[in-house]
Amino acid sequence: MQRLIVRVFACTIATALVAAGARTAFAQASGCKYSDSHFHLTNYVQRGITAQEFLRIMGDRVGRSTLFGIPLQQQWSYANSGDFAPTYYLHSDAPLYYYSFTDAYIARQYQQLSKEEQARFDPMITGFNPADMYGVDHIRRVLETFPGVFSGIGEFSIHKEFVSSKIFGETASLTNPALDRVLDFAAQSGLVVIIHNDLDMPFAKTDAEPVYLTQMKALLKRHRNASIVWAHLGLGRIVHPVRVSAEAAERSPSQMQVVESMLTDPELRHVSFDISWDEVAKYAIASNESIARVVAILNKYPDRFLFGTDTVAPAGPGPYYAVFDMWAPVWRQLTPDASLKVRKGNYERIFDEGRRKVRAWEQSHVQ
Repeated sequence: MQRLIVRVFACTIATALVAAGARTAFAQASGCKYSDSHFHLTNYVQRGITAQEFLRIMGDRVGRSTLFGIPLQQQWSYANSGDFAPTYYLHSDAPLYYYSFTDAYIARQYQQLSKEEQARFDPMITGFNPADMYGVDHIRRVLETFPGVFSGIGEFSIHKEFVSSKIFGETASLTNPALDRVLDFAAQSGLVVIIHNDLDMPFAKTDAEPVYLTQMKALLKRHRNASIVWAHLGLGRIVHPVRVSAEAAERSPSQMQVVESMLTDPELRHVSFDISWDEVAKYAIASNESIARVVAILNKYPDRFLFGTDTVAPAGPGPYYAVFDMWAPVWRQLTPDASLKVRKGNYERIFDEGRRKVRAWEQSHVQ
């Protein structure tokens, strides 16, 4: 017990150093295992846990975390499911709709924390419709209403298996100028962007070119001044890693080759990838060969990846830490430098800069 208290105290002191600006010391000296670049406080019916409850789950293992809800509400349609109340988008054929109040809820959760506790969180704006030309106005309005709170936008989705087709209204697109307006403003204000966009369609055929890759790269290149994190490496529950047959290996890139081609593209230096979600972890540790491929690219490009859990309102430490623990075969084989950067260093570098830029924008634009 005494040892645990010492470790918690060490992590708390390190967090206070973050608030004071000594974030490098926090990354290297604290006993925290990781910072979480992808965390949902609430679920698809806007229920979940409080920020205080999440702090207790984080304990001394987690240094910092993003904090966001889910921008979509699953409708409970009595005609569809009767007395069964769906809590997930796969539970019902009824539509999803944008739920903007999520941002006010996240802001209030954050504001109820002490300054030391706030230093451990980076709240994110999610309650906007990326297919709406007015979507950017919602983001600006949130910053003006809750100055000093938010560090970024996201996770928001464009193409997402099972989800995109259920959203009421116009379907989001990578070519919609409404999305360009959002990313233009993110660049102007310094907001860090976490975007979910499936690399490919579900059940894609082997050797087929990923259907959304060209549009996604074009979008990213149009917004080189924004700090953008592509969630889940573009993967999904059934949007599996790009598959290439032996016959087509010379002309068709595999998943890791697709990622590496982006990492080496000088026009995409502003793009990082998060390795969040247990579904992504399953792909990564599926075999000794897949582990070796993942280890190789993380060691080669350690500055471009962030770990995240993508857990949704976890009931306790068990389901929350399970995602991090799944990556153990990868963590063991990373260099010390790569391991530190992927687990927490890149998070702190990207989100510290985001905080600084957003606070500066607010000082200049919020009356």
